[in-house]
Amino acid sequence: MGTDLLAWWRDEGGTFLAHAGPEGYRARLAELISRASPRDVAAMGIGCTRRIDRPCRDPKTCSQDPPDGQAVTIPNRTGPIPGACGGFKDCWTTYGINVKFSPDDRHRAVHIQDPSDRCMLWIDGVRVAEGLALEHSGYWASSRFYVVETEGPKDHPEQGLAMGNLCWNILSLVVHDVEQATTRVLVPEATETWTCPVLRVDGETLRVYPDYEVCEDASPDRVLPIEPLPST
Repeated sequence: MGTDLLAWWRDEGGTFLAHAGPEGYRARLAELISRASPRDVAAMGIGCTRRIDRPCRDPKTCSQDPPDGQAVTIPNRTGPIPGACGGFKDCWTTYGINVKFSPDDRHRAVHIQDPSDRCMLWIDGVRVAEGLALEHSGYWASSRFYVVETEGPKDHPEQGLAMGNLCWNILSLVVHDVEQATTRVLVPEATETWTCPVLRVDGETLRVYPDYEVCEDASPDRVLPIEPLPST
């Protein structure tokens, strides 16, 4: 798999891009990354947790296998820790690749920008949240749930233009459950000011906070049961 990924990514002479076209090339790239190991993605030479702005600065450490169970306890594997990083980001090509491995390394979220700079998202090789305007990066709330911001409702009383990729002040959350292979959108109500909404997993519940500043001290706006995940 690593060999196929490298060949497709390097695309010497532009043969693959010419044959598949821009959309097909991106879809195939996402498919290959979704089946790759962290070490294979590191070999692409894009930025990583250890060094975001250039290829891996510590390939000898990266090429080692992490001890059993270490990926779960140290998901990003920063510093001189054996094993490739748990996250990778392409800062200088038009593809804008952003890869997030789940804490247990079993699942992959792959963000890729289309030619118009909109973000597309694949999780475990399947396109999700198609048609929505997505943030260029998300996070694993646990090894089961991947979370990414999307545009909030236009009719929200506090909605307005803002800085950032999505350009809106009030945001919604896309939550993908890898165990159930389902994707839901959590939309703020008129009384909920979700300027930077955060989802946390707490026991058998999902807790939604309006922004990062209140996560530790304030009560969540919503407490949702994990089974099943409601749509709102």
